[in-house]
Amino acid sequence: MRLTAEQRAVVEHDGGHARVAAVAGSGKTTTMVARVLHLLARGVPPGRILVLMFNRSAREDFQARLAAMAPAGQRLPDVRTFHSLGHRLSASLTRWGALSPRQLLTADWQVERLLRQATQLALGDDPEARESALDAERLEALAHFCALVKAEMASPAALHERLDYGVETCYFPAAFEQAEALLEAHGLMGYADLLYRPLRALEADAALRPRVQGFLDHVIIDEYQDINVAQQRLLALLTGGRAEVMAVGDANQCIYEWRGAHPDTMLERFMATFGAARDYPLSTTFRHGHALALAANHAIEANRRRPDQLCLAGAANPRTRLVLGQGSRGLLEALDAWQGEGRSLGEAGVLVRSWALSVPLQLALLREGIPFRLAREDRFVFRLPLVQALAGYLRLAREPGLLRDPGHLALLLGQPTPFVARERLQALAARLAETRRWPERHDALLEGLKAHQKRTLKKRWALLCELPRLGAWPPARLLEHVVAEVEAEKVLKRAASRRDKGEEDVRLLDVLLEQAAELGNDPEAFIELLSRPVESRDDGVLITTVHGSKGLEWPLVAVAGVNEQDFPHYGRDNPLSPQRLEEERRLFYVAITRAMERLVLLHDGGDHRPSRFIAESAWQECGRVARRLEEASGGEGEPLAVARPALVERYLAALGVALPLAEPTPGVAEPAADYRAFDVGQRLHHAVFGEGEIDLVEGDPDDPVIEVRFRHAGRRRLIASRAPIELLEGERA
Repeated sequence: MRLTAEQRAVVEHDGGHARVAAVAGSGKTTTMVARVLHLLARGVPPGRILVLMFNRSAREDFQARLAAMAPAGQRLPDVRTFHSLGHRLSASLTRWGALSPRQLLTADWQVERLLRQATQLALGDDPEARESALDAERLEALAHFCALVKAEMASPAALHERLDYGVETCYFPAAFEQAEALLEAHGLMGYADLLYRPLRALEADAALRPRVQGFLDHVIIDEYQDINVAQQRLLALLTGGRAEVMAVGDANQCIYEWRGAHPDTMLERFMATFGAARDYPLSTTFRHGHALALAANHAIEANRRRPDQLCLAGAANPRTRLVLGQGSRGLLEALDAWQGEGRSLGEAGVLVRSWALSVPLQLALLREGIPFRLAREDRFVFRLPLVQALAGYLRLAREPGLLRDPGHLALLLGQPTPFVARERLQALAARLAETRRWPERHDALLEGLKAHQKRTLKKRWALLCELPRLGAWPPARLLEHVVAEVEAEKVLKRAASRRDKGEEDVRLLDVLLEQAAELGNDPEAFIELLSRPVESRDDGVLITTVHGSKGLEWPLVAVAGVNEQDFPHYGRDNPLSPQRLEEERRLFYVAITRAMERLVLLHDGGDHRPSRFIAESAWQECGRVARRLEEASGGEGEPLAVARPALVERYLAALGVALPLAEPTPGVAEPAADYRAFDVGQRLHHAVFGEGEIDLVEGDPDDPVIEVRFRHAGRRRLIASRAPIELLEGERA
């Protein structure tokens, strides 16, 4: 293996604990393989070495590379995931009588059934609460909560209070206790229990610990920034203060705080747990060029909880290009240019902060006949229940005969949820399709429903009867009417288990309304587009979330939906805390560092403000610096104006080169893109008027204009643009 000086230093580390800060694309897997081979060559027995990887695919890749590079006949050490380590520990502790025998729940339906029973026991005789609590998304949120309790070794009540769960989930702590009782009664356990149960047993019994300690001399952990409290405490017990621990990771890529990870695990908690450690940087990326390396350094610089380390581009890396585009059109242009260069769509990855932001991209690709695939099959636009319902409302307005279709009525009565059981909705829909009349007051179909549930369903039935008379309305106007009548935003927020999930559902609603408006007065085209079935194409563009992209790379990466409030993600009722902003910034850092040859940042334009992350990345000036580095003239020429010369100078010094730099002229702001008339990044004034909010946004100092946006019911509308600054004075403002 050809190793850099930094990699060689890690491989040859001798004595004590070590932290290896590895930037994205720095060859950490190669370095870890070389480290293991180095230890074996020094005579360390394979059984005294443990390598821990974050997931099964990473473990399999590491094992394959280790086997390929090891001398023939060489015995190799254990390479495990935390779950497989926990499985082995659970078996040993059960054999010794410290744990009772339990069977692992491996199927999703088994976990769902358990959580259903726990929910019903926790809620008791409250049929309304039980109906909404047994929704699939709510059960998924409960499963996440239960796993997080065990990952953080926390009190269920304290964790629920600390995290941003909605009031509708106040039963979660009780449901956790009921689930634990059911697991114990039936001799079952979930995947989180593979670590939770052994850790609790070992921490409770000091006499038990020597039986699992003293077997290891070296432990190497990959993606250390993503481990949780339970994993770290278990590691401390197993190493017993004797084994040398090497943590490999990057605190800038800690993006799983929602499941128990924390950047301080790598930055501070490692030494608090294991003691003094030697730090090693892996600063050189072999993935992308100077423009993106500089942009990544700029993008993460504002974070306070980060390593003091730069990402440096290797000399032989691709010359990565950075591009800013607008919405779906920008994506189509980028893909067309890519194919025009003879490149394949299979080389492209499209990343979104949340799945809702993929909807306009899916629709645009469908319209153009461009093949694509999704990392999750259930996120195809036509499979989303809310999308099916909105298409169904439009179809009913065009086809009155659907009022006689029980299945169609059940879909529309049930989306967004009226907090009524599916079976009851289906029975009601069958009656309405047959009689076309709302049941009498004391009808058995309505028995057991609360007054507000009856009002909700009756109001929806009245809406369905009204829709055929509105068939001539444009799709956007019709859908806005439907959304208002069913109080969709209020219902979606109430139904969500966490505030950010409710905001994501509302964002999906906004996206669909925006798409309807783009298609103008052609409801048939919009219905057909929403209903068009599509399957994953292996030769197509991959669409995935930023979280799902971790550890992957593509020659072409497009990061879509880079709008303020979308990325970073927050809402009017859910402002960004400093901690959440730093996590969002790390997520953006991960997103952009997936690219190799070309990075396209896409924001939606219109009344969507570009994300602050676009400006923070200084993508244009990073591109200019990179071009100067790549030119034969090198340090010759006019000084380059850069906003953060100290950061750029530090980068150049690490490369051993010098370029003439200058700070930008005060008061002269460079536009972020050709299609932006003025900078909308800084708020000049913010005031609240009645039920809405008005933002007044500063313009170019040389062209004093403002942009005014009115927010009402969670949505933004542009109500004035390029108004004279004088309007800020007096009552006319």
